[in-house]
Amino acid sequence: MSDFIEELKWRGLIHDMIPGTEELLKQKKVTGYIGFDPTANSLHIGNLVPIIILMHFQRAGHKPLAVIGGATGMIGDPSGKSAERNLLDEKTLRQNETGVKKQLEHFLDFDPSKPNAAELLNNYDWTKDLKLIDFIRNIGKHITVNYMMAKDSVKKRLNPGADNQTGMSFTEFTYQLFQGYDFLHLYRTKNCVLQMGGSDQWGNITTGTELIRRIEGGKAYALTVPLITKSDGTKFGKTESGNVWLDPEKTSPYKFYQYWINVSDEDAENYIKIFTFLDKKTIEQLIEEHRSAPHLRILQKRLAEEVTRMVHNEEALNKAKEASRILFGKNVTDLLKKLDERTFLEIFEGVPSGEISAEKLKNGIPIADLLVESEFLPSRNEARRALKENSVSINKQKVKDDYIVSDKDLINDKYVLLQRGKKKYFILKAV
Repeated sequence: MSDFIEELKWRGLIHDMIPGTEELLKQKKVTGYIGFDPTANSLHIGNLVPIIILMHFQRAGHKPLAVIGGATGMIGDPSGKSAERNLLDEKTLRQNETGVKKQLEHFLDFDPSKPNAAELLNNYDWTKDLKLIDFIRNIGKHITVNYMMAKDSVKKRLNPGADNQTGMSFTEFTYQLFQGYDFLHLYRTKNCVLQMGGSDQWGNITTGTELIRRIEGGKAYALTVPLITKSDGTKFGKTESGNVWLDPEKTSPYKFYQYWINVSDEDAENYIKIFTFLDKKTIEQLIEEHRSAPHLRILQKRLAEEVTRMVHNEEALNKAKEASRILFGKNVTDLLKKLDERTFLEIFEGVPSGEISAEKLKNGIPIADLLVESEFLPSRNEARRALKENSVSINKQKVKDDYIVSDKDLINDKYVLLQRGKKKYFILKAV
């Protein structure tokens, strides 16, 4: 067994631990778990940290449990929230669970023949038949209201000076008790003695260790990791269009790859440790190379490659890299014509566009006429000047003033990409 805690420490992935956790993990194989609330039908890159923690845990020889919060997802975790989240109905939760389950199976080894095979569980299975009176008598009586009120997730919401102060419903207040019950159940049924999660989960996790101590007289452990932030203060994993999802239907591999390529130098140095499995020596060399030539973006490129390959696959990575080359590369006309429509439109998102008759294009249109008719260039004089300067390209290929644009130039039988100079683009759609 490798040293799980030492691995997390140099990667900057330890925030807090119950004393004795490190020693326990060095002594024997341990069963530990992390919970995932199914608030959407896909996980996003904010969920990558707990996934990677479980991957490190399994690689170190321990047994990981991934627990989908089918029950707790109906309540809503107040940790880190300034207002109560919308509660999901059971049908939506079940759909979300299916999507989350499929994604987790991509990252962890669930082969039952392995001694430390991962297991996927759903807390709805052991919560659905709980009777309120039994829960209050057998679980609730062991945790005082004073204890629950002292938790940061509760205090922040009840503090009159807090931003967006809305108070806290009884529903949310019970969340830590339900999460604590999960830990108790897994301790009893799976010999699970460790719960891991983000630093905002410390209060919920330690409620579980306290229940185990008071009800079972047992010793349980907790480990939390820092919440990932961006150096500029903006939220990690968010773009102008929203979350960066792990589902390729929600966030294409190209856009996923671009997110990592575009992180700052400072963030790249942290993220290469957190989101990849490259060893310490390799990462230190990459950081050194990057610092000596930051304009080459060595760290960002390697980071984007490693994470895209891990979340998607080698083929998706290669397509994303090809799509990236199209925007800035030369002699890429053939690559451009092979692009699927979605990726093409994503690469040139925000580029002005116009329409042209497909019939007219079939017969062929002189390039100068097309530049003016499409309104890409304002006048025939401007079109002639641009052609004389050799600054006009069709589908990233320079053309002369005698070029005839036809349907053979169509990308996906639908689009022609016009360009003047390096940065001025226009998409023409055949209709």
